[in-house]
Amino acid sequence: MNDNSPLPEKPAEFEPTPPRIIAVANQKGGVGKTTTAVNLATGLSCVGKRVLIVDLDPQGNASTGLGLPRAARGGGSYALLLGSESLGDVVCETGIEDLSIVPSTTDLAGAEIELIDLEERTQRLARALAPARRIYDYVFIDCPPSLGLLTVNALIAADSVMVPLQCEFYALEGLSMLLGTIERLRQTHNPQLEIQGIVLTMYDGRNKLSGQVAADVRGHLGDKVYNTMIPRNVRVSEAPSHGTPAMFYDHRCAGSLAYMELAGEMLRREAGRVAA
Repeated sequence: MNDNSPLPEKPAEFEPTPPRIIAVANQKGGVGKTTTAVNLATGLSCVGKRVLIVDLDPQGNASTGLGLPRAARGGGSYALLLGSESLGDVVCETGIEDLSIVPSTTDLAGAEIELIDLEERTQRLARALAPARRIYDYVFIDCPPSLGLLTVNALIAADSVMVPLQCEFYALEGLSMLLGTIERLRQTHNPQLEIQGIVLTMYDGRNKLSGQVAADVRGHLGDKVYNTMIPRNVRVSEAPSHGTPAMFYDHRCAGSLAYMELAGEMLRREAGRVAA
């Protein structure tokens, strides 16, 4: 970690809110899902929130991006899902104050097949994460780029879904499928599930198409779309290879500043939601 990176003081406006489990999901890959989960979680931890990331993607990018060697990951989210270890057994510290992770391991790649024969296979993560509400302010579940059993487990465990959406031509392609899945799960398994928000990622202000896509998404989804947009930024892309979030790798870059702004916007919305 870069010890010279400043950690902002906790703003007085960010009052305590009830613990919240948020699934970060999009079945389309390469949209900035893991980058958003890691950097938003880091931003929240920097203002005094206790945050847990659950790496539910077999690729394990969130775990790698937080500098966790594979040899140090233990049973991880695979053991948590299969029930061989409890939450306390699989949580790892990241070296960032107030930010912990349940890492992904290579075994997770076969979890969907193993889950098929288990009882209540879609609700195992919800049960396993129940103790997290007593410990953490926010739990972010980094989902794989699919709508299989792992993602379904995450959506049933979650209070809400955050959807990173790339500012590209096919941005809305597949979003209706995800929203349809969320609606079905709301009706059958998790009636409280809601859209936390849509995060527009990889925005390029020099590209007219980015502006058109952003306007189109806002036209379809209104205030579900965060005002903060995450720009394309080389420093954000470089950070995972150094095993550190962008705001510790380069806290002055445009991407880091955007994620801190997003954390603030999210907290203000949360406070408004609770007050309402």
